[in-house]
Amino acid sequence: MTERRILVVEDERTIAESVAARLRAEGFLVAIARTGPDGVEAFRTGRPELVVLDVMLPGFDGLEVCRRIQADRPVPVLMLTARDDETDLLVGLAVGADDYLTKPFSLRELAARVHALLRRVDRASSAARTGTEILRIGNLEINQAERRVRREGVEAHLTPTEFDLLTHFANRPRMVLPRERLLADVWGWMDGSGTRTVDSHVKALRRKLGADLIRTVHGVGYALEVQP
Repeated sequence: MTERRILVVEDERTIAESVAARLRAEGFLVAIARTGPDGVEAFRTGRPELVVLDVMLPGFDGLEVCRRIQADRPVPVLMLTARDDETDLLVGLAVGADDYLTKPFSLRELAARVHALLRRVDRASSAARTGTEILRIGNLEINQAERRVRREGVEAHLTPTEFDLLTHFANRPRMVLPRERLLADVWGWMDGSGTRTVDSHVKALRRKLGADLIRTVHGVGYALEVQP
């Protein structure tokens, strides 16, 4: 079985080497870059399947790195941030990040998030090959094979996680889905500890596809509203 490639972009040597060591112990091939420009170049030459990306980097920051690599080729991105600030998180999601961890974090948690992101990509690829290629719900069109989304004929560029979350909603129109269920079904997290992650991704979908697309059911979760 071919080892999967991961790129770690982190300027703090101790953190970068600790993260790389843990991921190598998990069976991954890991490359390290320590500046924004080096991270973009390492992504283009190394073709990793996932990127672990610090927000604060020399050269240019992790948000700019994320913009550039997602413009090149959609790939799961796990961002590392020193601040647990919702604005920072939303900006990260807006430029293409799929998940985030706030420093300090445990290496065990990081490894679990990496495995969950890759499992989700694998499941999505399998579903695209075997399921209905075009999913149409009202004015929303989801091309599962090409992983493209249009609403009222206008294409929206989604991250891999945003696409998977939207597809999950679209397969259950009008059904109210609790945050904990979304975490388990889409993210593969069973402990329900990342409900802010769900909220942040729903906000990103609303921003890209319209505020009326997903309805909040206070105290419960969210539902996809079918538009004619």
